[in-house]
Order: sequence, then structure tokens, then C-alpha cells
Amino acid sequence: MSRWLKRIADIGNRLPDPLTFFVLLALAVVAASIVFDGIAVDVVQRDGSTQTKAVESLLSVDGIRWMLLSAIDNFIGFAPLGPVLVVMLGIGVAERTGFITIGLRMLIQSVPKSLITSTLVFAGVMSSMAADAGYVVLVPLGAVLFAGLGRHPLAGLAAAFAGVSGGFSANLLITGLDPMLARLTDQAAHTIDPAYSVTAVSNYYFMVVSTVLVTVVGTWVTTKIVEPMLGDWSPKEAGGEVDTDAKEPTAKEKRAFMVSMATGAILAGAMSLLIAFPEAPLREAVGPDEPGVNMLAPFFEAIELLIMVLFLVPAIVYGVLTKKIKNDKDVAEMAGEAMGAMGVYIALAFVAGQFVAYFNHSNLGVVTAVKGAQFLEAMNFTGIPLLLSFLVVSALMNLFVGSASAKWAFMAPIFVPMMMMMGLSPETVQATYRVGDSITNIITPLMPYLPIIIVFAQKYDKKAGLGTLIAAMLPYSIAFGIAWTLLLVGWMLLGLPLGPGAELFYEAAANAAP
Repeated sequence: MSRWLKRIADIGNRLPDPLTFFVLLALAVVAASIVFDGIAVDVVQRDGSTQTKAVESLLSVDGIRWMLLSAIDNFIGFAPLGPVLVVMLGIGVAERTGFITIGLRMLIQSVPKSLITSTLVFAGVMSSMAADAGYVVLVPLGAVLFAGLGRHPLAGLAAAFAGVSGGFSANLLITGLDPMLARLTDQAAHTIDPAYSVTAVSNYYFMVVSTVLVTVVGTWVTTKIVEPMLGDWSPKEAGGEVDTDAKEPTAKEKRAFMVSMATGAILAGAMSLLIAFPEAPLREAVGPDEPGVNMLAPFFEAIELLIMVLFLVPAIVYGVLTKKIKNDKDVAEMAGEAMGAMGVYIALAFVAGQFVAYFNHSNLGVVTAVKGAQFLEAMNFTGIPLLLSFLVVSALMNLFVGSASAKWAFMAPIFVPMMMMMGLSPETVQATYRVGDSITNIITPLMPYLPIIIVFAQKYDKKAGLGTLIAAMLPYSIAFGIAWTLLLVGWMLLGLPLGPGAELFYEAAANAAP
């Protein structure tokens, strides 16, 4: 398997530079929009109405005008651009003061080495509580952590990425994604049964067990497949830019770190006041007639800024106590260096932003998803075969439409009513969708954070490219797919509830149930 994965990596790394690759993808979208121009599908909207969506050529007069006028907006509007730069501003200063390095060294001392990998994967799964922050916080920290242990840093990067992205739907707590998907599922279910109710906890039991599953499988894949494939690592592969000195922290460094952590704890406590009361600045007022509204939505929207502050302030305290920061000019210089190191990513973001915008504006994503749904409906499966077919379609659709909520917004009105008529409950359909969407998250080219993950990898291996990343992540995708599918099938065969009050089968369609 290692030889096979290395061959994939070699082939993938022969592909053009990631920036050039995204240029070619954008051009491919333009070409596809010409070839499939005019192909239309009917999409059911949230209000129950039907809207016709058709592929629009980007090489028409209107298309060319749109591409030229929207280029800057596509760049600025590229979803990860702002969050990545904001978070990396805080992390960059923390790296340059040595705050992160000393923290990781002390972590290595406190956590048994046998649990480092599983802890990293589990932290990645749980990071979905903080929206997308795990991509820009945990993924680079995973690489730094493994490098400090003398292990291949790309294995640490892969383990964190697998937890953050592959386990995005799983968690021990309710995240912002749960009410978002539940509202769409509930609305789609009303097409068949206006009295049916889907809540934010409808998949809770299943997702808690899925958290354990992803952690165990992700740890096994990291240690048994990915690390042997990557082999030994030398700092020379990073061009001498990475400090892997794992010397014992001095008493002065330990004291400075503890004071900095205490500062961070006080700061975190102060931030909790932003959501502690009904009228708090980052808390949404939710009435009794709005059960699906996430009252912490404003908090999650501000999470990147809060994380930046939580890194920046303790890092400055640490730098002052260790004399690495003598005045405000030192902080400004560190912040400038941090942003300068993101130059490659900013260039990638411009091109990737055009590619994603072209794909959405041309309606290629919506048409592809609806055509796939129609194909599945024509197969006329029932029961577990139907569910597995839908899981495959969800996984494939994730390769064309990245956003889980946006994809479910136009898939739910099609699949939920159809499967209710075949005897499957809306909660079961939603859980299956979440599994399919998760297992290909780590290999889809439409992952918005893919460019920054490649940049993180190249920090430790100058030769790393798209092929290296795909080869490292493909085993996770396959293993998650097999294990999660078996869990779903076993859950159905045992008749276990997916969540509080959730059913596996839709009883009103018992005559059509498997």
C-alpha cells in the first residue's frame, strides 16, 4: 500500500504548481460551461416553489463581463481568505516569540507519546465547535507537534486534517451545523408530512459514536499507513527553515509560559461574558417560535478574531517576560513577518477564488447534483441498498459542491421526500448525507482550505504538492468510508435511535418500507 500511495504522490506531484493547477481548473470550468450551456434542471426552493437552474456559458457577452467585473470581489469573497489571515496573524506572532514551541514541548512532556496521535485527531474532530478554525489552527500545530517529537511533520498535519475535515460532522456536542441541517431537513419533510418535526439533536447519538469511530480509525491510519508511507524526515527537506530543537524548557521559560496561560485563561473568561447573558453582544435572542435558530451564531461568526486575540495577547506577555519583545516595534515586525509568510497563500487565494466563483456562477454544481439525484431515484432501490446508494451520491456531490449546508439546501427537497415515501425517516436521510459528505471532505478539490493546507505542507517539505497531500489523505477517506458505512448499516440493523426522539423509519409509509 505504501508503494501504491507513493506512486500516487509521484504522479500527483508531476502536476503543475498549485497556483497553475487552480488556473487550469478555472479554465476547465469555463470550457465546461460552454459545452453544457443551456442544460437545465428544476430545483425545489426552501419556500416550496420550483426554480429552473441552467448552465450558463462564461464565454458569452454577459459571462465575460461578469468574470472581468467580479474578479476582485471573487478574491475578497473567497471564504477562507479573511479567517486564515486573521488567525495566522496571532499564530505568527506566537510562533516568533516561542510561545507555541514552549507550549508544545510541555504538552509532549505531559501527554504520553502513545496518545499524541489520537489526541490530535480527537481535537480535530471537536474543533468543528469553532466553525472552520481547526483548519488554520490545529493543522499547522499538528505538523509542529510531530516535528518536535522527531516524527514526520506531514503525518501530524494529515492526522489533524483528517480529524478536522473528515470528522467535521461528528462531535460530542451540538455545533452550528446541526440546527442548520435540521431546519433544511424539517422543511423538506413537510412536503410529505406537514406535522413532522426534525430537531437539532436528531442525529446526536449517532454523531457521538461517530466521534469515537473517527478518532480510532484516524489514529490507526496515521500510525499504520501514512507514517510508513512518508518515511523518515529531515529538517533539510524544509530548507533549514524549521526549528525542531526539542531541548528541555528552562525554569524562566516555564514561568513565562504559565503566566501567559493564566493571562489567556482570564481573557477566555472575559470572552465568555460575550455569550453569558441573553442580552450579551455575541448572543442571538431566540424566541419560543424559533427553535431551530442557533443563539450562538454571532459568537461563531467572530470566532476567528477571538482566536487571534487568544493567541496574540498571551504570546506578547510571553515575549515580554522572556525579553524577546522589548517594545511595540518588535510586535509590529513579528506581525509583518507573519503576513509576509502568507504571500504564497494570498496568491493561491486569488486564483482559487476565481475557480470557486466560476463553478457557482455557471450553475454547474447545482445541475450536477440534481442530475445525480435523478439518477439515484431512477435506480428504484429500497432499504439499506437505497441508503448506501444515497451515501455514494452524497460523497460524489461533495467533489463538486463544497459547502455542506449549501449542498443540503438543494439536495434535501429532492431526497428527503423521496426516501420518506420509501419508508426511511428524514433523520436517517440526514445522517447518511452527513457521512457521505464527511468522507470525501479531505480529498475534494473544492475544499476552500486546500491551498493553505498545501502551503503548510511545503513549510516542512519544499517538494510537497497536491499529489503528496492526496496520497496522504486518501487512506483516511477510504478507511472513514468503510468504517462509517459499517457503523451506519449496523445502526439500522440494530434499530438504534439516531438521537432524542428520532426514528429510523417513517411509519406513515409502512406499506412501502423495506
